[in-house]
Amino acid sequence: MSKIGDAVPRHEDYRLLTGQGSYTDDALDGTEAWMVLLRSPYASATITAIETNDAQAAPGVLGIFTRADLDADGVGLFTTAFPFKRADGEDMHRPPFGLLAGGSVNYVGDPVVAVIAETRLQAEDAAELVVVDYDDRAPVTDAVNALEPGAPQVWPEVPGNAAFLVERGDKEATDAVFENAPHVTALDLRITRVTANPIEPRAAIGSYDAETGHFVLRTGTQTPHRLLATLSDDILHITPETLRVISPDVGGAFGMKNSPYPEYALVLWASQKVRRVVAWRSSRIEAMQSDFQGRDNVIHGELALDADGRFLAVRAKSIGNLGAYLGPLTPHPSTANVGGMIGPYSIGAAHVEVTGVHTNTPPTAPYRGAGRPEATYVIERLVDQAACELDMDAVDLRRCNLLTPDQLPHQTPMGMVYDCGDFPCVLAQGLDESDWDGFGARRKQSEANGLLRGRGMAYSIEIAGGPQSGHMPESMGIQFDAGGNVHVLAGSMEIGTGHATAYKQILSDQLGLKAERISVICGDTRLVAQGTGSFGSRTMIAAGTAVVRAGERIIEKGKALAADALEAAEIDMEFSGGAFRVVGTDKAISLHDLAAQNDGALSINVTEKAEGPTYPNGCHVCEVEIDPDTGVTLLDRYCVVDDVGTVINPMIVKGQMHGGIAQGVGQVLMEYIKFDDDSGQLVTGSFLDYCMPRANDFPLFDVGSCPVPTAMNPLGAKGAGEAGTVGALPVVVIATLDALRPYGVKHIDMPLTPERVWQTLQINKS
Repeated sequence: MSKIGDAVPRHEDYRLLTGQGSYTDDALDGTEAWMVLLRSPYASATITAIETNDAQAAPGVLGIFTRADLDADGVGLFTTAFPFKRADGEDMHRPPFGLLAGGSVNYVGDPVVAVIAETRLQAEDAAELVVVDYDDRAPVTDAVNALEPGAPQVWPEVPGNAAFLVERGDKEATDAVFENAPHVTALDLRITRVTANPIEPRAAIGSYDAETGHFVLRTGTQTPHRLLATLSDDILHITPETLRVISPDVGGAFGMKNSPYPEYALVLWASQKVRRVVAWRSSRIEAMQSDFQGRDNVIHGELALDADGRFLAVRAKSIGNLGAYLGPLTPHPSTANVGGMIGPYSIGAAHVEVTGVHTNTPPTAPYRGAGRPEATYVIERLVDQAACELDMDAVDLRRCNLLTPDQLPHQTPMGMVYDCGDFPCVLAQGLDESDWDGFGARRKQSEANGLLRGRGMAYSIEIAGGPQSGHMPESMGIQFDAGGNVHVLAGSMEIGTGHATAYKQILSDQLGLKAERISVICGDTRLVAQGTGSFGSRTMIAAGTAVVRAGERIIEKGKALAADALEAAEIDMEFSGGAFRVVGTDKAISLHDLAAQNDGALSINVTEKAEGPTYPNGCHVCEVEIDPDTGVTLLDRYCVVDDVGTVINPMIVKGQMHGGIAQGVGQVLMEYIKFDDDSGQLVTGSFLDYCMPRANDFPLFDVGSCPVPTAMNPLGAKGAGEAGTVGALPVVVIATLDALRPYGVKHIDMPLTPERVWQTLQINKS
């Protein structure tokens, strides 16, 4: 039987790696009608007329719909869960975000007309016959430019394009510290916009049963129950009981599939209109235009230090590009996790201002880390820059400011409560495992080969399973069938991160159950009545808590049933090794057998939450080599030592680290969503223009562990899914700057493309 801490190969992998995965497209049987969306070619324009007569007469067309049809049926709008204020204290304006564009379009790719036909090709042909008259306007795609006087206005109701102003921390106290600080380091940083690019692009299949009035939506999502609530309550105005959401294998999510999208509601509504099952699948180019995108921040950060290099205060002003519309989660990444800007350090005062800005671009939303990598990027770049300005060793500067175990729990000036950890130990282990002291010899070898070599170190800490207050519960059902087999009904969603394997390990360890007799069911709101979903590195914290609590209650119920089966008093029963025993005797019955004898009596459903959020943290060290003749930057070594609390399965944790690092490195070195400044057109609209990392862009990652279990949940787990990305952004940039420092380079913004690095070298050579 597997135990917590064993490196058990994932039970899911055989099915996924042998082509037996079940994705949204796999549910198609060839009888579906298809939906194609006609999208705006303009970033900003008024719709003056829509002509559909020729398209309506095209072969195979079942229906063509516009915003007027949706409005006539009372279809609702998306709303955001974040009621922020404007700088003047008034409520922020919530632009009308419908399933189809209304009187105007506000980014290239804004959906305008839905065409339903017998086949996808017929729908595409008919969409080309739809004539939309636009009166185009000057767009604005850059958030900084959008705040300039005279900039084009995305929404008349949002003068100056500033949607909201959010402040965290104590401005007065922080400013007072800065006024008297012996040294202040300041940086202007740009964190680029990226997109998720999952293996399976978004897809949806909607069906409506006229006889029962019930809808079924199939789509890969991280949060099927929350998607059900949004679509039923806010959009379609139906009772939740009449909608079933089925999420098969997700095919890659990374936060992007955490949000509801217009297409998901459209296939349901269209199915009711045309009385057919309606399918939609995004093309890759369409995904580049319409998926919610990530990051896109411009931040001015400052760090105050005393004469000995002690950190006194940190402050920042951040501009977050929201895009044209406010999706349900759009304001979250730029505001919710700015507390990570404190890092693992002892800092007495902090203040952050975040201005959310509308532009003529797709909405932004959570992308792996959802504000955590951005916050860590700011503090770690400031610390490294301060070390340069003060002529101090960057490691020593970090070390003398790290919080120590005896200082924990510690409430930061941003309100986070670090409950436990050993930051100095993690730092020391990271330096040791990365062979920090051997760097000099490697640099000489690179120089002999005509290459520039640099190294960087960054220490990341992030909140997981949050927010700090009001962290969310998770639901879990454990059912035993007549054969004693176990079925776990998980409110969390398997998104390719090995949840089923981890649940089996927990139950095997706690209840002595055999993994091969445990099945895990998730992603179906009819089979699993409640759930929150998987995001924010919360699954082992929230769902793991629910699994353990359910197991405890099964043991409690089982003692009474076992006492009856063994003809003993309940007080004399003990449980260990998967069996109930009468104390002091050899009389015993296994949990599997007990369940088989008491059909359904041991089944349990719980909804539980942890005591609070956790704070995974880690030391990242990397080394890069740069060819000065071409500007090509190669990642040569990468080591991370993380404290993710109790490690349920080290193999899964390492896999999560690998994937997270890859996504962070991809953003730093090559990934970039770029729009044309004048037209608002998407310049990086395909993989010909949007560069994605490949396996040969990475070295072998060295992943170490220095766990300090938390008391915030019964497993002691802290979360691992986003840790790799959080540390990767700063450490790769810091390493690159170290390589370029002999040329006097003090700053470079991502992406560190060969062209940008080469141009920076040429400028500094001259």
